[in-house]
Amino acid sequence: MQKRMLGTNGLEVSALGLGCMGLSYGYGPAQERQKAISMIRQAFDKGVTFFDTAEAYGQGTNEELVGEALAPIREQVVIATKFGFKDGDSSAGFDSRPERIRAVADAALKRLRTNRIDLFYQHRTDPGVPIEDVAGTVKELIRAGKVQHFGMSEAGAQSIRRAHAVQPVTAIQSEYSMWWRGPEAEILPLCAELGIGFVPFSPLGRGFLTGKIDEQTPFSKDDFRNQLPRFAADNRKANQALVASITALAAAKHATAAQIALSWLLAQRPWIVPIPGTTRIERLQENVGAAAIELSAADLRQIDDVFARIPVQGDRYPAHLAANVGK
Repeated sequence: MQKRMLGTNGLEVSALGLGCMGLSYGYGPAQERQKAISMIRQAFDKGVTFFDTAEAYGQGTNEELVGEALAPIREQVVIATKFGFKDGDSSAGFDSRPERIRAVADAALKRLRTNRIDLFYQHRTDPGVPIEDVAGTVKELIRAGKVQHFGMSEAGAQSIRRAHAVQPVTAIQSEYSMWWRGPEAEILPLCAELGIGFVPFSPLGRGFLTGKIDEQTPFSKDDFRNQLPRFAADNRKANQALVASITALAAAKHATAAQIALSWLLAQRPWIVPIPGTTRIERLQENVGAAAIELSAADLRQIDDVFARIPVQGDRYPAHLAANVGK
């Protein structure tokens, strides 16, 4: 797989990464541990060198999984993890106090079985802690050799600028896909201006852009999508027209809808690195195949025309979660 540079600070990763959250958190029951470890290692075998986790994904359990899976190949991969929630619980509120950041870093190093965190994101901006204090603390961790690069997730433009002035930000991670293009307004231009890489999470629209989900698809009770307006049954039904159009384009290119969705992201900027997640080997193989697909200018215009003609139905977050992003 081809490599890409995230930002201008020398962080090189595979063009597609692997979002590891769903292996143990967020989308129903956790995967059996050895199967999850096998999935991560097979991703590496297929060329993936960039792996994403967080303290908040099962309060450290996902980090432990990623650490065990990557220990034999640690020097050949890049590991990203995150801090920013009280006790590592995303439902408990924010906590980016300097002492908490340092404690999370030390705990993550142990769980990940490593001597450094390659990319350390603030998971969400904390209104109770000046972003300069956050960036300054990460700067100290970088000087100590515990962290290599600083990142921010779902941050707003002003916060990014202020943080970057203290400690250069290597990557911004935010939701971005064909059906959520919010970062195009401010964040992507800012990344281009400051030399920051961009890492889209949920690049397949939390699975919807694969074409495998419709209004009848059941979700387990602990599946995060149950909370999202866009995944209400009526909205899933309404949004099928979008997926049908993308599937038709995919068929013409002998690809799948998921591959078109990922290749569309790769075509947006050379410093964008999507991190699709999956629990199935066949989906991993499918996603990796997207890196070899090239969309023409005409293809990209066709996709833009589809989404201009058929607006996406449903908000991406309920109000209480939407309030936590873009700050």
